[in-house]
Amino acid sequence: MKKIMGVITTYAGAAVLAASFATFGEVKAQTPATSPAPAAAQGACSAEAKLAIYNEFRANFKTDQVKAYDLAQKYLACPTAAGEESIAAYLRDKFVAPMDKARRPEKVYDLVYTKKDYTKAFELGKQVLADEPDNLRVLTDLSYAGYLAATSKVDTFNADTLTYARKAIQLLQAGGKLDNWTPYSGKDEALGYLNNTVGVLTIDKDPSDALRHLIKAAQLDGKLKTQAVTYGAIGDAYQSGPYDKLSADYNARFKDKDETPESKLALENLNQVIDRIIDAYARAVSLAGNDPALQARKKLWMDHLTGLYKFRHKDSDAGLTEMIASVMSKPLPGEPTPITTLPATTPSTTGTPVSGTATSAGNGAAATSKPATTPATPAVTTAPKTTTTTATTTTVVKPKPKNNHPKPKAKRRG
Repeated sequence: MKKIMGVITTYAGAAVLAASFATFGEVKAQTPATSPAPAAAQGACSAEAKLAIYNEFRANFKTDQVKAYDLAQKYLACPTAAGEESIAAYLRDKFVAPMDKARRPEKVYDLVYTKKDYTKAFELGKQVLADEPDNLRVLTDLSYAGYLAATSKVDTFNADTLTYARKAIQLLQAGGKLDNWTPYSGKDEALGYLNNTVGVLTIDKDPSDALRHLIKAAQLDGKLKTQAVTYGAIGDAYQSGPYDKLSADYNARFKDKDETPESKLALENLNQVIDRIIDAYARAVSLAGNDPALQARKKLWMDHLTGLYKFRHKDSDAGLTEMIASVMSKPLPGEPTPITTLPATTPSTTGTPVSGTATSAGNGAAATSKPATTPATPAVTTAPKTTTTTATTTTVVKPKPKNNHPKPKAKRRG
């Protein structure tokens, strides 16, 4: 009987909240026994000047809260004189404090997209989320900030970023929405980038879970759908997740043993995953085109694609160029459903895998990659005789994650 060799191992701030204001009557200045000096002469903090500020505040706080806020701050900057305690307390506790709290999400937005101060953004954002754990605006903005930090090799925020991104995904899928989607084009693109963030930050520790998020990111409408690194990451996740698991199981159970229906079934399931890897890397190569920034990665994707394609096509690369040219016209396939019974007709030619390790460079992850080699072209059996061809190997090193998040077009107001 035929002996089996080893398997190839190859993110517009929150709206200002209207406070419940106490109603103060229009304050009238008491007429002194003598005519007072002009307000300007008595200074900006004279009783008359403060009275004017307060009355202007009352005229604006329902219609122009930004102006009212500035007026309240101006009033409170002056010393509180006897008889003014109730007004000062009202402005401080019933208006300014609630306004400051309500404007925190807008400040987080500014820290993330304008100032790019991610440390302060996370500090302030955590305060908001302590009071409002479902604040979708802040969750989305901090997810964006954490991803950008990770692409700059700053992993300080990774754990919080994953928590916030997963929470934002849940809220959006449950019908949540933002008043302003900037820097995204809409809900689908926001969901795509949130899923991409989870995928990139978990691809090394949990590639199978990362794979589900990366596929979702590529399926949703948005810029990620047309970026080469999106599909490079999907290929990486398939190899580090389902492929490594299935190939290890195959080697443990069937290596150097006679071929059986069980080994054939295991190989069929493994081949399904290999076909998904081929599809992902073909998309990455296609979209990379002549982009100078992607040529090094494109070569790695092409090396792995060629080796795996030959394994599935009798050691031939015939048709590969045409496949790459047309692959983006087809829907991205989802994860394969495990096969539980062999197909009725077994192909006359089946690849007999050999031992090795296959890993490629996609958009990568912040963690350190494991050593890898380009998959060797496996032995190909064509009944009744056997021939073996082995390709050369190439050491692969994953590049750092690519910053592929959208940039805000303009600072959001209100």
